[in-house]
Amino acid sequence: MQRFYGLLIILVFTFLVAACSDKEVEEKVVAEEQNDVTATEEPATEQVDETNEEPKEVEDEDTLVGPPLPTTLEELEKLPSGYTEHISLLEEEGMQLTDELTKNLPDISNNPTNEELDRYYEAILSVYQQDYEGPGDLIEQMKFQTIGSPEIEDPRYQFKENLNVMVILDASGSMANFEGSVTRMDAAKQAINQFVKGLPEGTNVGLRIYGHLGTGKNTDKALSCSSSELVYPLSTYNAGNFDQALSKAAPAGWTPIGLAFNEAKKDLASFKGESNTNIIYLVSDGISTCEDDPIGAAKSLFDSDITPIMNIIGFNVDQQGQKQLQEIATATEGSYQNVKDAQGLQDQLNEASKIAEKWKQWKTSEEGWINYYKVDNSLDIFGYHTEEFGKWVNERQAIGFALTFLLQKREKMSRESHDYLQQKNKEYHAWIEEEYGKLRDELKVMNEMNHAEAIKALEEKYLENTSNTP
Repeated sequence: MQRFYGLLIILVFTFLVAACSDKEVEEKVVAEEQNDVTATEEPATEQVDETNEEPKEVEDEDTLVGPPLPTTLEELEKLPSGYTEHISLLEEEGMQLTDELTKNLPDISNNPTNEELDRYYEAILSVYQQDYEGPGDLIEQMKFQTIGSPEIEDPRYQFKENLNVMVILDASGSMANFEGSVTRMDAAKQAINQFVKGLPEGTNVGLRIYGHLGTGKNTDKALSCSSSELVYPLSTYNAGNFDQALSKAAPAGWTPIGLAFNEAKKDLASFKGESNTNIIYLVSDGISTCEDDPIGAAKSLFDSDITPIMNIIGFNVDQQGQKQLQEIATATEGSYQNVKDAQGLQDQLNEASKIAEKWKQWKTSEEGWINYYKVDNSLDIFGYHTEEFGKWVNERQAIGFALTFLLQKREKMSRESHDYLQQKNKEYHAWIEEEYGKLRDELKVMNEMNHAEAIKALEEKYLENTSNTP
C-alpha cells in the first residue's frame, strides 16, 4: 500500500510539473535576454561568430535529419534516446544546458517551408528523445514477474526445489567512470551487495566477473579478453565471503561478454532446469570489445538444459552498447533495461528479490502467495504508466523550452515558425499520451485475466503491431 501511495504522489507531482506554461518559460527567456544587455561585447561577438558558422555545418541535408516520427508504440520504443535527464527549465543551469544541446541546430529564420519545419522538429526531437518502454519491454517484464505462477505452462518459469541467482559483473576499465559522486563499479557493488543480503534463506547466489585483468591497452588485450573468474561459486549467501569475492572486481581492461556467458554455462552445468529455477543477471556498461560472440554465447546458455531466465542490465550504456545488449536479451527471450545509477540497478535487482520471496512462500506452502501476483501486477501497471508519463512530460517541456529559447535568445527562427513547431510538439505528445492511455486501459483489462491469458493477449497485440510496422 505504501508503494501505491508513493507512486500516486509521483504521478500527481509530475502532472503539476507538466502544468508549467509556455508563458512562464518565455518570461524566463526574456528576462535572461534583458540581463545580457549589460554583458561585455566579447561574448556577444563569440555568439555572432558561432551563429554565422552553424548554418554552414548543417547545409548538408542529411545533417538535419532525425528519425521519422513514430506511428506506433513499438516504433517509439526503438528510437535512439538523446538527452534524457530532467532540465531545470526556469533556472540558469537549464538555460546553459539548452544552449549547449541546441548549438548545432541551424538558423531557420529565412521563411522555411512546412516540410522543412517538420524535418527541423524531427531533428530537435532527436536531441531530447526519451528512452520509452513499449509493449515489447513490458511483455518480458510481465513474464519475469510471473515466475512461479501456477497458470504458466512454460517449465522455465515454474518454481523448482532450488532457486539460483547468478550475477555476471563487468569489470572492464570503463566501470571506473563516475556516475555522480561514485564510480560505476562502486555503484554496482553497492546495489549487488544490498540485493544478495535481502534474498531469503535457502536462495543460492553466485558471482562471476569479467575483464578484470590487464588494462585497456592493446598490448593487454589478449590477457584481458581471456579474463573471467567465478569469484563466488553458486551457494547460500555468506556476508564475509561474498564481500571478499566482490572486492576482486576492480575496473581494469577489455569487455569479454561472450567469454563470461560461456564460463557461466560451465558454472551452472550441474544445476539442471528440471530441479532448479535459474536466474541470470548480466550487468555491463558497454558492448563486448573482444573478438567473441556474446549473442551466440548467450543463446547457447539459454538453449541448454540449464534453462535460465536471462536479464540484461546496461549501466548508462551508449546507443551502440544498448543495441547489442538488447539483441542479447531478444535472442534469449529475456529482459533488457538500461539504468543510470545505483538506484536504477537496485530497482532491477529487487525484481529478483520479489521472485525469491514468492519462491520461499511457495516452498513453505504459505497461504496467500498466489494472490500476491495480482496485487503486485496492479502496482506494476500503475508504476509503468507513471514512469512513461514522466518521460513524455520531460520530453515535451524540454522541446518547448528549447524552441522558445531559440526564438527569444538566439533569434534562429521567426515567431511563425516557433508557433508552428510548438503546435507540432503539442500534437505529437498528445498522440503519445493517447497511445499510452490505450495501453494502460488494455493492461487494466488484462489484469483481470490470469497471467497466461494476459501475456498471450499482449503478445498477439504486439506481434500484430510489429507485423504492420513498415
